[in-house]
Amino acid sequence: MGEAAEEGGGRGDEGMAALLKWAAHMGMSDLPLPPPMPSISSPVEPSSSSSYCLGRTLFVSYFSEAGGRGLAAARDLVKGELILRVPRKSLFTTDSAMADEKFASCVKRHQHRLSPTQMLIVCLLAEVEKGRRSRWYPYLVQLPRSYNTLANFTRFEVQAFQVEDAIWVSEKAVAMAKSEWKEAVGLMQDLDLKPQLLTFRSWLWASATVSSRTLHIPWDSAGCLCPVGDLFNYAAPDEDSPCEKSDSKQETTSLSIQLLEHSSQEGTVHNADQPDGFMQRLTDGGYEENMNSYCFYARKRYKKGEQVLLGYGTYTNLELLEHYGFVLKENPNDKAFIELEAEVCTSSSWPRDSLYIQHDGVPSFALLCALRLWATPMNLRRTVGNRIYSGSIVSVENEVAIMKWLAKHCTDILARLKTTIGEDSMLSSTIDKMIDHPSCLSSTVVLPHMSELREFFEAHGLTMEVADYIGMPVNARRPLERWKLAIQWRLAYKKMLQGCVFYCENLICCLSSQHV
Repeated sequence: MGEAAEEGGGRGDEGMAALLKWAAHMGMSDLPLPPPMPSISSPVEPSSSSSYCLGRTLFVSYFSEAGGRGLAAARDLVKGELILRVPRKSLFTTDSAMADEKFASCVKRHQHRLSPTQMLIVCLLAEVEKGRRSRWYPYLVQLPRSYNTLANFTRFEVQAFQVEDAIWVSEKAVAMAKSEWKEAVGLMQDLDLKPQLLTFRSWLWASATVSSRTLHIPWDSAGCLCPVGDLFNYAAPDEDSPCEKSDSKQETTSLSIQLLEHSSQEGTVHNADQPDGFMQRLTDGGYEENMNSYCFYARKRYKKGEQVLLGYGTYTNLELLEHYGFVLKENPNDKAFIELEAEVCTSSSWPRDSLYIQHDGVPSFALLCALRLWATPMNLRRTVGNRIYSGSIVSVENEVAIMKWLAKHCTDILARLKTTIGEDSMLSSTIDKMIDHPSCLSSTVVLPHMSELREFFEAHGLTMEVADYIGMPVNARRPLERWKLAIQWRLAYKKMLQGCVFYCENLICCLSSQHV
């Protein structure tokens, strides 16, 4: 979760040390079981970490290329091992905030109009207002000051996605955040929160905190904020799965040829829509009633010093950006949705959200089935429908036709987008240089990107010339990071489409050579 935003403002190492001491006082521990009570006959060995909740199994570290601040293994860890316990009393929930009777009575008057998530956001803002009087103060001051979730994107940054689906999702996220804030303002005014906490900007911060850092609990759908437990960075659930080491393009090509030849495996299909075939956990922690704690487990074996990651769901990069504020360079759960003719969607019973291109460029199983049925004459669809739904191709001619159509369609989409893969890669590198060397703007800017860069500066009331003279303003850093995220997303999208073109062309060659 540390990948979701910049570090908090709690005085760096001092703030983190204060958080870990407070966490130990609250009963959090990275020991598998509560430590035994010391006796006179067995004195406790002195330990530099005895006053902290971490140090035996985990420690806080910084991973510049993998999420920023996170948790590392303090020793070799075994898969499935309990690595952190956070007692219920340490979790920040709506219930914990409602312990104040005056606060609770005010909240209950508005409860019927607000969602559980809105309630938790209001509770968080009310807790922030308490300052040092808050029980969670050492945790609150360590929270990030700002986030890169979609609701924080400006119009320019939203348009930078280029793809209509992503633009629509982003605009919807912004509109939803504003709507939820307006609905909750009445309650916040009744609570007499400070004016700065009533603003939309404060709401965005609290909303992003809840969206990117809450964990599931059985008694409240809004979830809970889990101090220390939210320091784990994210890993896609199946990225360590043995199936990820195989060449999926080659597998799918071979499968199509085997089905064409009516091998004994006809009807046995590798379902690309089911990444959890090995029954791996989608999450690596949960609230356990018998321990009255939120418990975290090692998702795999870790060597001492390795970053310990948490898999908390299968998300596409756009979903990660919407809820957590980051994207993964290699995301096995990413998907590229493309415009399809209405008849493609209506010719089969597959839901629209199952028709996509996978992260490796291979069409989803449902998309292949829908295209095969669509390319079959209407009077034959009932006859071949069962074959198609079992995963078999209809004929060489049918398969070649849909591969040619899909390759051309992806090529046409790429041609309509404003920039190419190469241009996006260069622009992303240019933004990195601008962030790292804000005082050397002119030496970092590459000419092909001048127009989009000018648009960026104009969107923030600046000009290229002024920025070149005075250097990159500090307040432009966060917009630059969001802009870069949009570029990274559209770059990954284009690579999936390009991968699909290569896949289709390769399959056409294989089918043609097998049946000359």
